[in-house]
Amino acid sequence: MRRNGAKSWLDFWNGDTAIYACDRRRELHYEGVARDLSAHVRSPEALVLDYGCGDALFAARLAGDCEALLLYDAAPHVRERLQARFGREARIKILEDGTLGAVADASLDLVVANSLIQYVAPEEFSGLLDLWRAKLKADGRLLLADIPTPQSNPLNDAGALLQFGWRGGFFGAASTSLARLYFSDYRRLRKELGFFRYGAAELCEFLQQRGYGARLLPRNIGHNQSRLCFVARPKN
Repeated sequence: MRRNGAKSWLDFWNGDTAIYACDRRRELHYEGVARDLSAHVRSPEALVLDYGCGDALFAARLAGDCEALLLYDAAPHVRERLQARFGREARIKILEDGTLGAVADASLDLVVANSLIQYVAPEEFSGLLDLWRAKLKADGRLLLADIPTPQSNPLNDAGALLQFGWRGGFFGAASTSLARLYFSDYRRLRKELGFFRYGAAELCEFLQQRGYGARLLPRNIGHNQSRLCFVARPKN
């Protein structure tokens, strides 16, 4: 990964990153995420928001399981790629900065935040929880996925990636990428910018304080099953 002078995680994700070991890992990652998320769409009439969606390569597959899929990523360059890829998809809408406020309150059936909150300071996370709660229907759900715990460490993530690489046919590329990542800007930025971890009880209490009832799910979204996944519902 090239040297990155990012002053925030937004700067980092808006830049030229090399997180994925190879194109095959990138595609299998997004394909698996879309497949796992589809299992949480309860109705073909659902309105779904994927907040912090990244490149969402298989969003069209997820959109096929709901009435409409809203995609939002804070990084402008990511949004440009999303627009180029999905701009003509009838069921997909890419949200720009500031446009989520125009989404009607109590209109969303599902909000997804996958592999997001570890990059968001608790104060900002709290504000997002308030925003999502306002947009969710009374029986809507918030899915928080891929959450590192205080026990998470690089060895856990490395082991999960190597297993994923073995199953997906990119074990060699995964091994090489781990060595590269050890000396990368990403590892440095985790120390400089913060990388937030939550225990299950801690996160459950945090969600309750922001007006949600929450429960831990038995399975995470994606390949790394050492991380947590929660479903939360607005409390009346």
